[in-house]
Amino acid sequence: MSTADQIKVGIVGYGVIGRRVAESVLLQPDMALAGVADVAADWRVAQVTHHGTPLFAASGEGRAAMETAGLAVAGSLADLVGMADVVVDCTPKRRGAANAELYRRLGKPFIVQGGEKHEVAGHSFVAEASYAGALGREATRVVSCNTTSIVRTLGALKRAGLLVKARGTLLRRTTDPWESHLGGIVNTLVPEPQLPSHQGPDARAVDPDLDVVTLAIQVPETLGHLHAWSVELTRPASKEEILAAFSASSRILLVDGRSGLSALNAIKEWMADEGRPHANLYEVALWSNLLAVDGRELFYSYMVDNQAIVIPETIDAIRALAGRQADPTTSIALTNQTLGIGSLRSPGQPME
Repeated sequence: MSTADQIKVGIVGYGVIGRRVAESVLLQPDMALAGVADVAADWRVAQVTHHGTPLFAASGEGRAAMETAGLAVAGSLADLVGMADVVVDCTPKRRGAANAELYRRLGKPFIVQGGEKHEVAGHSFVAEASYAGALGREATRVVSCNTTSIVRTLGALKRAGLLVKARGTLLRRTTDPWESHLGGIVNTLVPEPQLPSHQGPDARAVDPDLDVVTLAIQVPETLGHLHAWSVELTRPASKEEILAAFSASSRILLVDGRSGLSALNAIKEWMADEGRPHANLYEVALWSNLLAVDGRELFYSYMVDNQAIVIPETIDAIRALAGRQADPTTSIALTNQTLGIGSLRSPGQPME
């Protein structure tokens, strides 16, 4: 594909999600990275110019800080938005909602993250469930890491005609690994005060047909989240049928804990050994050996990498907003290929 035909992507915010989105955009044959905007001038932002990507200042104070740090500034946030075909806002909670006014004024399609309300974009995105609804829209919201995992797993059961309702308990990491020295809980567990937790309503924003309720507890670790689910099925089903339903989703990775991959840290180590950048786990890692069925009741657990699971969804959302690829299956397959999704199998996992 010629450079002129590529989707020019502008990224606003170069933190945990922003830099992973930037790296993934560079892998897409149909996308080009127009530049990155931020307000900071720390080591992460310095990497933008070191890698040859144009750096834009999202505020006047940010520009001053960048220039003081010796970073070359290509322009303002408005300049980047003007150059881009699609803007991906990866800024902290509520900042994306504020930036949306600029994106709309300049007439540029944009993506916000799950920390924003559904109403900011009017559409919530998980590729397997709501790609078609994002085609040609002015905006969409890639839902949070936990909500993404919920829609992927329950969506797989729904497509197999097996889902009635689901109740889940989420053990949530307390902060991102890179800032665990700045805060987070230690030597305690903290139930989230909102009951039920927000992930259930968020999942229904993507797929209104889901009957799902979640509870969440913060735990003193930073590697990822652990989910435990109880699901009512439409009928009795075998374990093999359930595993086949989950396997039908390319973004659910069945893991056999008996191989030694029995905990979050082991799975992250596996991702690192497989050469995934930042040890990214883009898939839902679901323990096949822990899955149990009792009549119409299903029980299972899985891991969510809060830093990586939304990255493939964001890439697909870019294509949907740009309107260059109408078929979700084609977009998902291309994203999977470029990120290496579908190339792994848990040691000890039976071949299909």
